Amino acid sequence: MHQRDVETKTVAEAKVASESAAGVGSTLTPLGLVAILIANVALAFGPWFVRLADTQAHIGPIAAGFWRIGLAAPVLALLAWGSGARPMRLGAGMVVTLIFGGVAFAADLGSWHLGILRTTLANATLFGNSATLIFPIYGFVAARAWPSRAQGLALLLAAIGAGLLMGRSYQLDAGNLAGDLLCLLAGLLYTVYFVLMARARATMAPLPALALSTAASILPLLVFAIVMGERIWPADWTPLLGLALASQVIGQGCMIYALGTVSPLVVGIALLIQPVVAGAVGWIAYGERLGTADWIGAALVAAALVLVRRGRAVAPTPRATRLAE
Repeated sequence: MHQRDVETKTVAEAKVASESAAGVGSTLTPLGLVAILIANVALAFGPWFVRLADTQAHIGPIAAGFWRIGLAAPVLALLAWGSGARPMRLGAGMVVTLIFGGVAFAADLGSWHLGILRTTLANATLFGNSATLIFPIYGFVAARAWPSRAQGLALLLAAIGAGLLMGRSYQLDAGNLAGDLLCLLAGLLYTVYFVLMARARATMAPLPALALSTAASILPLLVFAIVMGERIWPADWTPLLGLALASQVIGQGCMIYALGTVSPLVVGIALLIQPVVAGAVGWIAYGERLGTADWIGAALVAAALVLVRRGRAVAPTPRATRLAE
């Protein structure tokens, strides 16, 4: 009897650990929701700054990614130090996770920035955030759990909203195909980054985790830019400072914080905020007007966030329930 109790406790602890690593069992706090909203609004300005880096700074898109990381890294290190983080001995597993997270993010930025200059602003944002559906699926698989009714409805509304946004913005143009595929690849790599950083956030504070993974991204991006023959030194620092501050310090800072406080489902749905904000930026900067479908899609995404905010964390599968008995 005692052995059975021990086995039950071990299984339950393992399940909790898997949920913690995936972020599925996290409680959606008001602060976490605010962080994820700020993150996606800030990140939505990224494609615009990359375009400005091309036209004003006269550097390549991968070089822009290098400066986004290079300029933000010292700021993030100082913020991490100010928050009380101090150099410590990390386990080998954590070091590998942070390094691979940084490399995945570097590959994500490289492919996404290349795609931004080869497709429309809205397409780049939509395809670059294909983690919208992939990351929530990972969360449920990792926790061996099915979505509740509220979560299922939230996913459905988010999918319809994404379809409306994509249907309005996507242009079936052979000239955009290469850029679309590069941005789609970036979205897959972004999911890998999310998974690795969610694992790191299970045991690390957000700022040290982001500072270390950011540092791991610098060298891969620099090497990639040099191999591609891009100009590295900018003619104008303004768009690069904006890119580093908005996208990496504020955007990724709030995103990494949110990964430790909200579920992959919320993260995935919230990513759909970016195409809406990017569309508004395109409207103001390039005269690209938003249509009725865009506003309906945005409303459905907002409704999905409200539903998942009110819903419970996850509904355990029958198999998980039996294991815990």
